[in-house]
Amino acid sequence: MLTEMEMESGTVSKRGIEIVKGSGAHIWDAGGKRYLDMGASYGVCNVGHCHPRVVSAITEQARHLVHISSSYDNPARRELMERLLEMTPGTGGRVFLSNSGTEAVEAAVKFAVHITGRTGLVAAKRAFHGRTLASLSLTWGPKYRKGFEDLLPKTTFVPYGEIEPLKEAMTKDTAALVLEPVQGEGGVHVPPGDYLQAASDICHDKGALLVVDEVQTGIGRTGRTVAVEHSNIVPDIMCLGKALGGGMPIAATVLQEGLGPVARGTHGSTFGGNPLACAAANATLSVLEDDGLAARAESLGHRFLQGLRALESPRVREVRGVGLMVGLEMRRNAGPYLRALMDRGIAAIPSGATVIRFLPPLVIGEEHVDHTVAAVQDALGPDQPGGATPGS
Repeated sequence: MLTEMEMESGTVSKRGIEIVKGSGAHIWDAGGKRYLDMGASYGVCNVGHCHPRVVSAITEQARHLVHISSSYDNPARRELMERLLEMTPGTGGRVFLSNSGTEAVEAAVKFAVHITGRTGLVAAKRAFHGRTLASLSLTWGPKYRKGFEDLLPKTTFVPYGEIEPLKEAMTKDTAALVLEPVQGEGGVHVPPGDYLQAASDICHDKGALLVVDEVQTGIGRTGRTVAVEHSNIVPDIMCLGKALGGGMPIAATVLQEGLGPVARGTHGSTFGGNPLACAAANATLSVLEDDGLAARAESLGHRFLQGLRALESPRVREVRGVGLMVGLEMRRNAGPYLRALMDRGIAAIPSGATVIRFLPPLVIGEEHVDHTVAAVQDALGPDQPGGATPGS
């Protein structure tokens, strides 16, 4: 029998572990070993694995209708769009539903170009916005762009968190500035407190749109429903994905009132607004609100950051984060430490070559945070340089 690695395209790095079950903050492999999932499948499972309310919503919706084109109205889709407009900053607006974060960004770029009549884009160094062509044009890392440069729209990249270079980059040809409120794949970098407000002001001065990519930071991750709430700004376009569906693939591009409707036929998605995914998303948003998961992320995030910073290991360069979006930057390649944590039952994820990223389900408790900090301390080995290596 062929393994997954032998059948897949080769684009995915495999961990050599088969996961067969998930519940709450834990996952189990085929041998029955339990892991604390501190990566939540790259931030997808904010409400935990197989949350009963999400499972129930999927089951109930599947009894009635699994899929119908968005050409027809549907109650699950309508409810989700209403909720998205209520939960995101601003008043009113329009929603485009799709299946993944990169699709949400792709739609945002097309809408911005269509609305402004301009073609220039500005994004940040270290940014990651997806792997399809428009979103890839906004993604800074050469390893993602290599071989595709001639196909990508022109983008000007500026240092993240710096205002003056941003002012210089924005011109009369700029359709949109696209930013993450916290850079995830780029190493969990949190901008200065005044940065997003300044970026919003610059966009409005230049007649460009501000597109905020909340694909990873949204749905309670940073201690707010969406991360821009920390800065009190209203982006022109917001992109949501990952955790929105509680594990089901769904994403959304939300346009502020006055920007839409976009001309019919400008964009589309066969499976966008799938009723099954919409039902899961509605249940996810209910759990987020009813269980106060954003506030929980803020409280536990403080505890987690304090615990990691107290380790003071010479192997750690810096601890960064906000809410339950935490990066532990090492002074060497993070791979051995990720493997050492996996051996200790902690499933974390990388963020570049040297950063261990923690994006746990927001349903974790204090005991899970403390257990993870202890496991990190153990994986780091003795504090003296030249001490035990990870996994020894």
